[in-house]
Amino acid sequence: MDKKQAIEELITIRDFIRWGYSQLNQSEAFFGHGMDNALDEALTLVLHSLHLPFDLPESWMDTRLTHDERAILADRLERRIVERVPTAYLTNEAWFANLSFYVDERVLIPRSPIAELIESAFRPWVEPGQIKSVLDLCTGSGCIAIACAHVFADAKVDAVDVSSEALEVARMNIEQHGMEDQVFAVESDLFQAIGEKRYNLIVCNPPYVSCSEMKELPGEYLHEPALGLQAGSDGLDIVRAILKEAPHHLMESGVLIVEVGDSQDALIQAFPDVPFLWLDFSRGGEGVFLLTADQLEYVQA
Repeated sequence: MDKKQAIEELITIRDFIRWGYSQLNQSEAFFGHGMDNALDEALTLVLHSLHLPFDLPESWMDTRLTHDERAILADRLERRIVERVPTAYLTNEAWFANLSFYVDERVLIPRSPIAELIESAFRPWVEPGQIKSVLDLCTGSGCIAIACAHVFADAKVDAVDVSSEALEVARMNIEQHGMEDQVFAVESDLFQAIGEKRYNLIVCNPPYVSCSEMKELPGEYLHEPALGLQAGSDGLDIVRAILKEAPHHLMESGVLIVEVGDSQDALIQAFPDVPFLWLDFSRGGEGVFLLTADQLEYVQA
């Protein structure tokens, strides 16, 4: 069934969810941007496009759609399946740490396991009441910075990114969450524009995809900004710079948390004397390390 047929023959909300589910299942669609299965993607795309809640009463599933509504759904499902556009870009919404964020193709889609750390206020590695300053490097949409601000209500949070386009999105989200007096978007190549400021907590989800891995990424990732993904031949270009400069921007009792994903093994090989603490996640995810300010002294960058 092509898009024209779908518009003519599919009538109800349930019809489009079922059709979308089937089409996603038989396609080469990749699920790696917040949802891990075709049903959740179909539900999200259909209900969000119709401005309906996810707890929609069951009886509503068989309500008839207008021609215009069917056209919108058919178009978005086609873009998801044929063009491999991630659902979050089609709906302009992604969830992170139980918070909603605006996203578009200027920023990566939030999906970091760091969300789980934020939800627990980074316990037991920090004392939440003592966190007064946070730095979110490579902030993108601003999701980590804003989520940290929700958890650490007394902290000032700098949201840093080298991309002016990404910061436009971050500022939208800062305003959406009413965080203008707590979260500050800063255009900077890592630590370059923050002077001598020091922080209780530095959190970073930087680019960490190697050149060879970039060539093998599913089509959905090609819609994301390459600047937010690729980081040199081994995926460690940005992380090396962070490890070198972070000691100058952490307070004595400060903590650095960085996600490196599949580049974990390469990082261990590159810095065999650094006592990385690799964190575990109950909801899945790996490749996130923690270092204290003292432990950063072991870095030979």
